[in-house]
Amino acid sequence: MTDTPPSQTEPSSGDLSHEFAMLGKNLKEIVRGAWESEERHKLQQEVENGLSELGKSLTQAINDLRDSSTGQRLRAEVEELHTRIRSGEVEAEARENMLGVLRKINAELAKAIPQKPETPPPQGETSKEG
Repeated sequence: MTDTPPSQTEPSSGDLSHEFAMLGKNLKEIVRGAWESEERHKLQQEVENGLSELGKSLTQAINDLRDSSTGQRLRAEVEELHTRIRSGEVEAEARENMLGVLRKINAELAKAIPQKPETPPPQGETSKEG
């Protein structure tokens, strides 16, 4: 046996708890310091200014597009599409197109299925046809 007290060779649970508490306190202070730093405030201001300028640019681009002949043509096409959707015309066209595609696929698949040769009926039996 040794004469060294257990508290000096192995950490007690109280010491671990204290160290974790200190770690939490230190991390909290580091985060608080970073949050309150002048660099973070500058970065925040730059981001806010950048987003504001982006918003202004997008608003201007939308206004320019809306007032242009391309924008007016686009608006007319969207309104026409909306009318066609409400009337059911788009649905009918989509249904017909899907039906045509499915028919073509099924026809091609039917060609790929190997055909079994017809076997003649055994002697003495007559065909059920005709």
